[in-house]
Amino acid sequence: MASGVSLDLGGKVAIVTGGTRGLGRDIAQRLVEAGCKVAVCGRNAPASMPQGVSFHAADVRDPDQAVAFTNAVADEHGRLDILVNNAGGSPAAPADTISPRFAEAILKLNLLGPFHMAQAAFAPMCASGGGSVVNLASVSGIRPSPGTAIYGAAKAGLLNLTQSLAQEWGVHGIRVNAIIAGLMATETAEATYGDADAQAAVGRSMPLQRMGTGNDLADAVLWLCSPLASWVSGARINVDGGGERPYFLDLVKGA
Repeated sequence: MASGVSLDLGGKVAIVTGGTRGLGRDIAQRLVEAGCKVAVCGRNAPASMPQGVSFHAADVRDPDQAVAFTNAVADEHGRLDILVNNAGGSPAAPADTISPRFAEAILKLNLLGPFHMAQAAFAPMCASGGGSVVNLASVSGIRPSPGTAIYGAAKAGLLNLTQSLAQEWGVHGIRVNAIIAGLMATETAEATYGDADAQAAVGRSMPLQRMGTGNDLADAVLWLCSPLASWVSGARINVDGGGERPYFLDLVKGA
């Protein structure tokens, strides 16, 4: 039997951190297409933004800026329904050489920033009758992350934070979920994986034979924010094309 609900989010107000480019921009665009009023943040204003998306200068690593940004959006629209904690990332660096300052910066961006934003969103979401928080995590948080050890640790912490907040805030009608993103074909993919041929080879190593795109993540975010996921909270959803092929299989005869 059909549920009678849809992906129409008309009238909802959403925040997407780091939504000025790349995956965040794709997510913001998808939410606009579903009817949301969307605000994004970043440290520097982009040259342009999709129609229906407003930009606010804010650094989510600073709790005061996170609160000011969130309150500005809620005050402007009279409500807040959706928070997508997309901002994150890390350059590669050997664990034995990174400085305390570097480690702290990565933790702030990938773990404390989402927490600051979620805290700031709590009151306006309660006033709106509930809401949806989606945290963008990574496969680096569920398997070893050599070269980005602090990033992996932060994403693992974000997954635990997701489930803890889901337990605490469910009574207020706030759902909190995480997406575990796999290997993505982003604007920085060449720096990470190599040229187009190298990226194609990476894609062929995955069960679905390609790397992920911004649309793949945006569709998953849209579903989690929609009434179709009204009883989904505390979930950790893999959006990874079936996962990474275990390396040892390439060493086993006949695998």
